[in-house]
Amino acid sequence: MLASLTLAAAACVLAAGTGCGGPAAPTSATPAARPNFVVVIADDMAYGLFGAGRRLPFLPLPNLQRLASQGVQFDRAFVTTSLCSPSRASILSGLYAHTHGVMANESIELSPDIPTFPLILQQAGYHTAFVGKWHMDATRDSPRPGFEHWVSFRGQGVYEDPTLNVDGAVVKRTGYITDLLTDYAVDWLNQRTSAPFLLILAHKAPHAPFEPAPRHAAALADATVPEPANFEDSFADKPSWQRRYAGCGGTAAAFTQCPDPLPAELPPSPWSGRAPWMLDYLRTLLAVDESMGRLLATLDSRGLARSTYVLFLSDNGLFLGEHRLGDKRVAYEESLRIPLVVEGGDLAARRVSAAVLNLDLAPTLLDLAGVAVPGSMQGRSLVRLLRGEAAGVRDSFLYEYAADFRIPVVPSIVAIRTMDRKYVTYPTLPGEEELYDLASDPGELTNLADRPDWAPARADLRERLERLLQATGESR
Repeated sequence: MLASLTLAAAACVLAAGTGCGGPAAPTSATPAARPNFVVVIADDMAYGLFGAGRRLPFLPLPNLQRLASQGVQFDRAFVTTSLCSPSRASILSGLYAHTHGVMANESIELSPDIPTFPLILQQAGYHTAFVGKWHMDATRDSPRPGFEHWVSFRGQGVYEDPTLNVDGAVVKRTGYITDLLTDYAVDWLNQRTSAPFLLILAHKAPHAPFEPAPRHAAALADATVPEPANFEDSFADKPSWQRRYAGCGGTAAAFTQCPDPLPAELPPSPWSGRAPWMLDYLRTLLAVDESMGRLLATLDSRGLARSTYVLFLSDNGLFLGEHRLGDKRVAYEESLRIPLVVEGGDLAARRVSAAVLNLDLAPTLLDLAGVAVPGSMQGRSLVRLLRGEAAGVRDSFLYEYAADFRIPVVPSIVAIRTMDRKYVTYPTLPGEEELYDLASDPGELTNLADRPDWAPARADLRERLERLLQATGESR
């Protein structure tokens, strides 16, 4: 499925958000000619846990809240593949997964022939460091191109007492992973004697299995997560595999543990707002928030806050009970949507409603640095949006997911999301489709794909999806 970068560069349409022509002319690189960057990536963090859209007021995330209140909050930020490795490759490369080729978790490495924004910044004179979860090619944790300082681990890693690769040396550490990674990040920041620099801190948290720091194990003792409005999904008009997934899980055992044939709809289920897994998930975020506080304090104490852009995002979203689910992958909003905040430098606090993608990060940072954006990148710079200037916005984007042998119930997915509608197809399940009117049904509870009165809309979206696939260099 790996498309040529030449084709991806040539295929440029506004709707797809691709780069047009040759290298993009950079916007002015303020607040300094060569600003610094600190990029913090959470793992599986749901949207709406901090910032203007905060939905769990009992969850104390003061440092992330501060970042959001002082920075630019993107209300509609999405990933193009809701899975760790593909999304991380898209963040680094500015490419859709079918273009960069990392379609699965852990087993595939991003090709060294694909330019990434860290490598480009390093070549432009930036000091660069990567600290945390890499998650591509889990057989090795050795340093990757584009970074002069490297701290990582194999695959998912562990929360307690990890074995790390520090600049090529194996180091056994004692302690909690979020704290240890933050120690390395802060130490590296404190060693900066000259600008510019790029630091990527990629947390393991809050990925499953959810293990909060020991100091947070008893936190949120009185908390109850409210039932989502779309928890009670019967899946009556949804593809049958979703009933299996919601009712029996995603592993191979679901094919034998679920009744066959499946019921036409799932019966009502009780909501548990105090489910241990959900509270532990939220507890792991407390250390992530403390980590952000330490980073911001370090930048302040070093006098670097004004010259540094701080970005916080997640590699994908996560279900917290919506549609009775607790993972990602599926093309529902909770899976696609992520937190994204950019703070620092000359940026004023604001909220942006335009749809933006994880693959926009690479061209944005290059643009802020005053470095030419490769024409092969399929994302687009968000600099004008960051500064509140008029900018062309995408009217749709592609979502794709390749079936994972570890979660075989979820099939491959190809979908298009416009500003108010979503059309979902399953290449291996002909005839299984979904169509949602997001304006009237934001919870995606009513599938309109088989409604006669929605046939024209379905045909239009199908055609737009095919054009989007062609424009981004994918064929099927």
